[in-house]
Amino acid sequence: MSKIKLAIMLIAGLGFLNAAYLLIIKLTQEPALCIQGVGDCWSVNTSRYSEIYGVPVSLLGALAFLCILFFQWLDVRFNSLNKYTSFIIFGLSLTGTIYSAFLTYIEIWVIRAICPFCVLSAFLMVLILGLSILKLGK
Repeated sequence: MSKIKLAIMLIAGLGFLNAAYLLIIKLTQEPALCIQGVGDCWSVNTSRYSEIYGVPVSLLGALAFLCILFFQWLDVRFNSLNKYTSFIIFGLSLTGTIYSAFLTYIEIWVIRAICPFCVLSAFLMVLILGLSILKLGK
């Protein structure tokens, strides 16, 4: 397995865990789960922008990272699918990066609060995008 493939799997796994934690915060409505004194996770996670038609954005993020992890696993398991999985991972991470950029804008300019877990999620998605571009280049 290449280092890029392994890195994508590890980052996607970490992204899934991070998004799952945000989902737990959202579903339990427990402000104590947010790190006190580091950003304002609670304001972001309870804002009207934390859901799309009643679906938590953190659930969408968890599913996105899980899909990336699944397609990267397929790529490792069945090398013949490399061409397809590389484009799928690129598309998912590009979409995730664009949406993360939008949400970061909302955090800064509309909600006026920064969630450190959201920043981590965006950072991990950008890393996967960069790695997927490197992977496509090979």
